[in-house]
Amino acid sequence: MPTPGAPEIVRASLDGHRLVPVATALRDADGVVLHWSEDAERLLGWRADEIVGHFAAPLLTSDSNRPEVFELYESILAGRRWSGVFPVRHRDGHEVELDFRTYGITGPGGRPLVLATGSDVRALQQVEADLAVLDGYFTQSPIGMAVYDTELRFVRLNPALARINGLPVAEHLGRRIDAVLPGLNGTEIEAVMRQVLATGRPVVDARSYGRTPGDPRRDRAWSASYFRLADASGRVLGVSSSIIDVTERFQAEARAARAQERLTLLAEATARIGTTLDMQRTAEELVAAVVPKFADFATVDLLDPVLQGEEPGLLAPDQGVLLRAVAAGEAFGAGLTDVADAVGETTAYDSHRIYTKSLRSGRPMVVAHVDEPALRRLAPREERVAPGLAAGIHSYLLVPLLARGMVLGGAEFVRTRNPEAFSDSDVALAEELVARTAVCIDNARLYRRERDTALTLQRSLLPQEIHRTLGLEIAYRYLPSSVVSEVGGDWFDVVPLSCGRVALVVGDVMGHGIRAAATMGQLRTVARTLATLDMPPATVLARLDETATGIGEGQFATCVCAVYDPVDRSCTVASAGHLPPVVMGADGQTRALEVPPGVPLGVGGVAFENTEFTVPEGSILTLYTDGLVERRGEDIDHGINELCTTLAARGRTLEAHCDAVISTLVRGGSEDDVAMIMARALPVPRDRIATLPLTGEGPMPSLARRFTRRTLAGWGLAPLADFAELLVSELVTNALVHAGQPRRLRLFRDRALTEEVADSGGQTPRLRPAGSEDEGGRGMYLVNELAHRWGSRPTRDGKVVWAELELPLGTSPLGAGPPGS
Repeated sequence: MPTPGAPEIVRASLDGHRLVPVATALRDADGVVLHWSEDAERLLGWRADEIVGHFAAPLLTSDSNRPEVFELYESILAGRRWSGVFPVRHRDGHEVELDFRTYGITGPGGRPLVLATGSDVRALQQVEADLAVLDGYFTQSPIGMAVYDTELRFVRLNPALARINGLPVAEHLGRRIDAVLPGLNGTEIEAVMRQVLATGRPVVDARSYGRTPGDPRRDRAWSASYFRLADASGRVLGVSSSIIDVTERFQAEARAARAQERLTLLAEATARIGTTLDMQRTAEELVAAVVPKFADFATVDLLDPVLQGEEPGLLAPDQGVLLRAVAAGEAFGAGLTDVADAVGETTAYDSHRIYTKSLRSGRPMVVAHVDEPALRRLAPREERVAPGLAAGIHSYLLVPLLARGMVLGGAEFVRTRNPEAFSDSDVALAEELVARTAVCIDNARLYRRERDTALTLQRSLLPQEIHRTLGLEIAYRYLPSSVVSEVGGDWFDVVPLSCGRVALVVGDVMGHGIRAAATMGQLRTVARTLATLDMPPATVLARLDETATGIGEGQFATCVCAVYDPVDRSCTVASAGHLPPVVMGADGQTRALEVPPGVPLGVGGVAFENTEFTVPEGSILTLYTDGLVERRGEDIDHGINELCTTLAARGRTLEAHCDAVISTLVRGGSEDDVAMIMARALPVPRDRIATLPLTGEGPMPSLARRFTRRTLAGWGLAPLADFAELLVSELVTNALVHAGQPRRLRLFRDRALTEEVADSGGQTPRLRPAGSEDEGGRGMYLVNELAHRWGSRPTRDGKVVWAELELPLGTSPLGAGPPGS
C-alpha cells in the first residue's frame, strides 16, 4: 500500500471526528429517479421507496426554481457538465443549499442518464474552516509539531520544529529520526512511537535529549506527546507529535535530583558513620558511604600522633607530615587501591607538597581536571603517576579532617569513570561528610585514650603475679570487655595467708569507666589487707561494705571471698550479692554451691554469713564474675548451667579447663569484663607439715622444743633451730599461762617456716608493757622481735597463734624427707 501523503492523513484524521454526507441520485432523461442513496435520505428526508420511480422536479424543487432546473437538466443531457450550489426542497418543506456535481452518463442500450452528487454547503464550509484553522495552527504554532507514517518517517512538520532541529522541512520528509537527528536518543523515541502505534494509547511528556544541528555544542532536552492517527474506518495512518523545549526545566530538575541525591547520600552517610568508637572502622565507614555514589576511589589517612591517641599539634610552615593510611576503597576495579598506600602503610609528605599545604591551611583542595602535570604534583611518588593516568583519574578532591580546630588527617576522593568533575556542591558535600567523620574519629581517639588509661589503671591494680600455693593448683583468666568504650571494675586476687592457707577473692564493681576501675582498686587493696589479718570471709566482706559505703554514693560491688586451708582441705566462703561458686568433684559431678547470696557491698548495715565445706582432693573450685555467664536475653541460670556442663569433662588440666570455659561461654566477645579463678585441691606432701599433739603429761615447752629441733634437722633447716625453739617455747608457754591448755603444735614449711600453736582460749594475744622488776609479760615481745611476722586467728573451738621465720637464702622450699618421731 502506498504511503499516504500529509493531506490524506490530516483530512482522514479530521473526517474521523466530523463526517460530511454526500448524497447520490441517478435519473433518466425524463427526470425519473432511478437511484437514491442513504446520504440523500439523511440530507433531504426522502426515503428511497418514496422517491425512486417518481419525477424528481415536483418533489425537490419549488415552483419558482423549476424552469431553471429543467434548463440545466437539458444541458446536462446534451453532454455539458455542471457544478454549483442550488437549493433543494427538504421533505418537511424547508430548502437545503447543496453543492452539486453532475455527470451525464450512458445507461444500458445507450440510454442517457444523469448522475448527481451533492453535499450540504454549510457542512462543507465548516469542514473547510476547520481545515484552515488546523492548517494555520500547524504552520503558525510555536510548538514543534510533526506527523509520521506507520514506518515512523516524517510526512509533515511545522516550521517551529524545523527551527528547533536546525534543518529545513524538506530535509526531514521521508526520513526517520535517526537519519535526520543522529545526536538524539532516537532509539528510545521510536520505541515510544511504536508503542503508541500498537496500543493506540497516547503518551504525554516523553523526554528526549541530545544535540541537534541547530545547537550542536549544547545538550538540550524536549518534552513530547504522541497520539495515533486513524481514519473513520479505524485504519492506522501514522503518529502525530507535539514537542516543546524543556532544557531549562530539565537542567533545573537535574540540579534538584543531584541535590536530592546529595541529601540522601548525606543522610545515609550520617547514619552509618561513627557507629563504633574505633578510628579505623569510622574511616572505613566514610569510604563505604562515598564509593561509588560520590567518588570512584577514596582513601583516609591519619596523622601518626592521632593513631597513638595523642593530641595533634599545629603544623609549622616548614614542617612535613607523616600520614598512615587507615582506609581505602574503589569501584569498578580501576586498580587504584594497588597503586595507593596500603592500609597501615606510612607516607611522609614534605612541607611543599599540596597535601601538606592543604592540611596546614585546613581548607579543601580540588583539582577539577587532572592532567599529567597536575598528577605529578599530587602523587607522593613518581612511579604512581603512570598507573594513575592509566586508571583514568580526571578529577581530584582532598578535604582535611578537622575536629576541635585540630587537623587529624586527610580524606582523598578521585573520579575515574564518573565523567563529571568535582563541583563546588561536591566540595561542600565532602566537607560535611569529612567533618562528621573527623568528629567521630576524634571521639574515638579520646575514648581510646580514656580506655587505655582505665585499662592501665585496672591492670596495674590486678595481681601481677600469682604465687604458687601449697596444696592448691590455681589458674585464672581475665578478659576485658570487647566493647571499646567499656572498662569495667572486675577483679580477682589470690592472697597467701599464714600456715599455708590462701584467700581467693573475686569481685565486680557496678558500672564502667575510670571511676569503676578506681573503686575496684580501692576495694581490692582493702580486701587484700583484711584477708592478711586472718579475718574470716564474712568479716572481710563486712569491712569491705563499710569501705564501699564510704567511697561515695552509688558505688556498689558484688564480691565472693573464700579461704582455703590445705591441711584439712576446709574452705570457708562468704558472698556479697555475688554469683555462687561452682565446685566440680573428683568424680566429675559439678554443682553450684548453696551460699547465702548476701547483698552488694555499699548497701551498708547488712551482716554476711560464712559457709564452710570440705574440698575433696582433686576437686575444682571456680569463682567468676557475671560477664562469664550473663547474656542479653538469656536467664543467668542458663549460663551457670552451661558453666557446670563445661567443667564436668574429666581428664583436663586446670589450664585446659579455663580455656574450655572461655571458648564455650565467651563467644564473639563479652559485653562485660570476665574474671575467673579455678583452684584444684592437691595433696600436701608429708615433708611440708609436722604436727605434735599437746595433750600428754610432762613439760610441754621442752617437748615442743625437742620436736621442733628434730623436725628442722630433717628438713635441712638446722640453722633456724635456735630461733624456732625459742619461738615455740614462748608460744606454748603463752598458751599455758593465758589459755589454760595448748592443744597442738604444727610446723609448716612453704615460702616461710610457720609455727602455730592451737589452744582453747578466745582472747587474742597482745603486747603488754612489763616493768623492769616483773617476772613475766615479755613473751610476746620476744616473739615480736624474733619472728618475721606473727598473728592469731579464731577457730571453732578457740584460736591459733602463729609466727613465721624467713627461710635462709638459697634454701629450697622442698626439703628432705619427713622428720623422725
